[in-house]
Amino acid sequence: MEVFDSPDAARQFVSASRSQGRTVGFVPTMGALHEGHLSLVQSALSCEVAVASIFVNPTQFGPSEDLDKYPRPLTADLEKLKAAGVSAVFVPTKEKMYPEGFSSYVEPPQIGETLEGICRPGHFRGVTTVVLKLLQAVPASHAYFGKKDYQQWRVIEAMVRDLNVGTEIIGCETVRESDGLALSSRNRYLTSDDRDRALLLSETLRNVEAAYRAGEKRTDILQKEMQETLLGQQQASTDLSHEKMQVERTLDALDYAAIVSAEDLTPLTSIDRPAVALIAGTIGTTRLIDNRELRLV
Repeated sequence: MEVFDSPDAARQFVSASRSQGRTVGFVPTMGALHEGHLSLVQSALSCEVAVASIFVNPTQFGPSEDLDKYPRPLTADLEKLKAAGVSAVFVPTKEKMYPEGFSSYVEPPQIGETLEGICRPGHFRGVTTVVLKLLQAVPASHAYFGKKDYQQWRVIEAMVRDLNVGTEIIGCETVRESDGLALSSRNRYLTSDDRDRALLLSETLRNVEAAYRAGEKRTDILQKEMQETLLGQQQASTDLSHEKMQVERTLDALDYAAIVSAEDLTPLTSIDRPAVALIAGTIGTTRLIDNRELRLV
């Protein structure tokens, strides 16, 4: 497995493979790899060459977010990627990605203006900028992103389409623990009690899907039940009470619990097209997100 810290070296490696007619699958990461990342690598291995990157991108973190404490186990990450069968890894420094005098940023598409775009101002500008830069350094035929960051996947998909980037963006299903918790590098920050409360996200999403499949399509009803369950305002009632949850198991803060169009993330009054339920909230000092697609029944 080759490791590059230079954008030029990474581009030469990928361009050589592409010039030979080989498909190249790319998995951009911020490191601290878990089974969710490795599932993306497995998808990328469907291409003839698999490439990953590790870069903790400073421009997508807000001033009060966890950039400084974000885990960086580089040696362990490289070992995992090598064992998984990756051919090359791009590991640039901050200086290589954002050299002195850097001032060019990518304005995110309209789909990034809601939800995370409101809760984390500037976040998607950092995401679209770094992803475009990574795709310039690693001009792969296919790039793989986890649907756990659902809005991020849709933002990148729209940006690549709008700017005529010649890489196919592929969304891959969320990987979960056996109890339903979505895998995240931030899960390591959770105490045992916090981790138990974190299960509220996946439980609430399962229950809202069950209520929808039982016939409830009004999003205001479903969203109200989600919010009340997550904040413990009342015991979940009606169709969302398939799994009884104790009131004391609540989030410390809820940014949103929304049901929107799966394609463009616009609000819905009724689930009359493919939709997605999304949650973002804080447990202890850790902000978590999760989602569940609601396909037409």
